[in-house]
This record gives sequence, C-alpha cells and structure tokens, in this order.
Amino acid sequence: MANQIKIKNKKASHEYFLVERFVCGIQLTGTEIKSIRDGKASLADSYCAFEKHELFVKEMHIAEYRLGTHYNHLPKQDRKLLMTKRELKKLLTKVTEKGFTIIPVTLFINEKGLAKLEIALAKGKHFYDKRETLKKNDVKREIERSSRDF
Repeated sequence: MANQIKIKNKKASHEYFLVERFVCGIQLTGTEIKSIRDGKASLADSYCAFEKHELFVKEMHIAEYRLGTHYNHLPKQDRKLLMTKRELKKLLTKVTEKGFTIIPVTLFINEKGLAKLEIALAKGKHFYDKRETLKKNDVKREIERSSRDF
C-alpha cells in the first residue's frame, strides 16, 4: 500500500544542524491525505511549536484537493503532531534551551498507508558554517567525479 511519497524540506540541512530526529503521526482532517498522496504538499518555511504541552506543525502547505467540495481543508492550517508524552517532554526541555528549534524534515506515507512526519531537533547554522558545508559537499562531489573517470 505504501506509495513512494516522500516530500522533503531541502533547506533544512543547509540552514540547521540536525541534532536528533523523531518520527510522528499527523492529525489530518478531510481531504488532506488525498492531497498528500498526490504529492501536493510543501515543507518549505514550516516549523513546529508547542501550544499547551501539545506539538503543532505550522506553515506546512497542503494544497486543496482538486476534486474536493466545499468541505475541502485550509491549505496552511496548524496540524497537531501525535507523539508520546515522554518524547514531547524531552523536546519541550530541549526547545526551552537557547538556540534549539524543531523543524519538519520529511513527510511520507508508511507501509500502512498513514501519513508520518519526520521532525528534527535543530540548531541554527551561522554563515561560516554554511560555507563549510558547501565546501565539504563540493570536495565530495569532485572526489566522486574523479573516481568515476577512472
């Protein structure tokens, strides 16, 4: 049943150091799962925030379902993330520390057909850290090219 749907936040690894990753469920309403299965979702500029000891993903765009009626969902509404209390408490203590944030990394459909979101506890990169990452990626790419030539 698992479709090969994997929607990634491409800017996440460039903008942040990803310290720890978690997989959690999403509470979806109406036609949202149909749009996700069509691949009509975006994680760009989205983030996670706590409200009353519950974790929500904000600014995640799931396009309206094209065959939906007036019961269609709102594209950028807040969506509750489903995690255990222990994981939520661990994340809450880390986020209260200076410099940590929670960002969505990947949205996918698991083998049971349920939408799951991989989130990461992240720390922001400085400009010089971003340059170092780009240099490392360029060197790695050059090494791979030169090894293919021989």
